[in-house]
Amino acid sequence: MAHSVLVVDDEPSMSFVLEHLMKAQGYHVMTAPDGSSALSSTQEHHPDLVLLDLSQDDRSAYETCQTIRATAQTSDTKIIMISARSREIEIEKGLALGADTYLTKPFALEAVVKAVDALLTEPGSKNTHDMAFG
Repeated sequence: MAHSVLVVDDEPSMSFVLEHLMKAQGYHVMTAPDGSSALSSTQEHHPDLVLLDLSQDDRSAYETCQTIRATAQTSDTKIIMISARSREIEIEKGLALGADTYLTKPFALEAVVKAVDALLTEPGSKNTHDMAFG
């Protein structure tokens, strides 16, 4: 059975790219345009991994990440935080609040695939950040 990935991004073009990238890798993919929709989707579908863009219209992605981690049914869901914010303090905050990996934009699509594959297939892989330019 294919792993499931939830793409959370308020930018339709980025959501489209990530959705199709993950489908091309054989993952079952869902999308959500904001944090509230993401939380509803994680509760209903229990994705294996969330690609969580830091910029959201309705709530902080940090809050979304924390809520996923604090909920018993989703606490083991892998989370990759994605953002153009590349300051070390923002990366550290994302990882401290529960993200397994933090990718900074712009990124190479291969870096996203590599990070997703590592988290879903390599036990214990977490708490890294990758500044991949593409």
